[in-house]
Amino acid sequence: MDATSRPLRVPPEMGIYAEKHELFQLLQNMLEGLLIHKPDEPIQYMISHLKQDNDNVPRICILGPPASGKTTIAMWLCKQLNTRRITQETLLEETVELTKEIKAFQESGQKIPNALWANLIQERLSNVDCIKQGWILEGFPENRDQAWMLQSAGITPRHVVVLYAPDTVLIERNLGKRIDPSTKEVYHTTFDWPSDPLVQQRLVEAEGISEQETAKRLLEYHRNFPRVFQIYQQILKWINADQPCADVFSQALTYVQTWCRSAAPFTPRILFCGPPGSGKSLQAALIAQKYSIVNICCGQLLKEALADKTKLGELIKPYFDSGWPVPDNIILKLLADRLNRLDCMTDGWVLHGFPRDLDQAEQMARAGILPNRIFFLNLPSESVMERLAQRMTDPITGERYHAMYKPAPLPEVRARLKQNPKDTEENIRICLETYFRHASDLEEFYEDAFYVNADQDPYVVFEYIESCIVKPLPHKS
Repeated sequence: MDATSRPLRVPPEMGIYAEKHELFQLLQNMLEGLLIHKPDEPIQYMISHLKQDNDNVPRICILGPPASGKTTIAMWLCKQLNTRRITQETLLEETVELTKEIKAFQESGQKIPNALWANLIQERLSNVDCIKQGWILEGFPENRDQAWMLQSAGITPRHVVVLYAPDTVLIERNLGKRIDPSTKEVYHTTFDWPSDPLVQQRLVEAEGISEQETAKRLLEYHRNFPRVFQIYQQILKWINADQPCADVFSQALTYVQTWCRSAAPFTPRILFCGPPGSGKSLQAALIAQKYSIVNICCGQLLKEALADKTKLGELIKPYFDSGWPVPDNIILKLLADRLNRLDCMTDGWVLHGFPRDLDQAEQMARAGILPNRIFFLNLPSESVMERLAQRMTDPITGERYHAMYKPAPLPEVRARLKQNPKDTEENIRICLETYFRHASDLEEFYEDAFYVNADQDPYVVFEYIESCIVKPLPHKS
């Protein structure tokens, strides 16, 4: 092999360090702040930015037409995320100087200028609680001018949730809207009536809920908000509000906990662990196909080395012939050689089939093979048995079938199907016992791992895995 055809290798230490400490994201956030605020003392600004340590707090806008459920979703998110909820009402209650100006406009029947609302929001979000805990803006910005003013002031949400529903549904929903003046919780005479008699007694009818007033507000909403959506289209999530509130909240929470992909360099190094039949191979193939990263199956790697008759392949052959497991040091050598090639170093990789126990995981770490996203695909033993023990293969066509999920179409095909010896119930039980004997040690070793319920539609599993890949690892308290 000449020098030009030899696989290139790049030392991974610098990239691993930068990703571990989120240096690219940190620098990007500081650069954004410098360009927006243009401080006279940029060095001092960066020092203050680092001291605040608030790059990961929620910054969310909840938008939507009247009666779409913005208040309920915003309040539930605040409780879940321990963050601050900002609305027109809370702004008028919590700020003083600018509030006087707003009340003057209200008393004279004039529309409150966008610049005044933007100043009010800026003043409130500069308070310590919003800096440390983050914020949820409910109903803001109301139009494109407000959105531009907020951006000019450095107020940029990370997530924008837009609730939507047919106007007829919103008008009907608004007519039954009731508010608890003590807690500001929103209830409904038909859909969400409180069970507590004391709460029922103190509920009051919301203002501006007549059919005519609601239709007028909806018309204004449809006129103003499309231009707002254009500004936030890269970070915007539409959620159908015409469904149970708990479902709307679940979708909103999932979205705001998913970080949008940043422009910071990121090389995926993904590891799938799980019992046999949990879908590791399928998920690895889906991820590799979508993100153009290298799919590394440890078993396939061994077979390729054997077929290519490499030096390592010659070492592997006696173990394959005898049915004995290949020693860990040979597997690690093969794995390290493959993962250090240029395609894996530049595009990233997804690995499955190794490690299978704690000792192998520790050896991988010592060899510098450090995944930055680890997933455990959890599947009950009964489901594993159901998936694997009923698999059959047509020896003529090579087509694979399953007695329950993909039965053979013709009787003559069903008659000639053969089962892989590995798929007998006895062999599956042995594999399961081996996996679960080591699983807890692996889970403890990979403390930043994500856990996935693999006993559901594979594309639902894929969506969850994908969301975990694009967001940073959770911060330890």
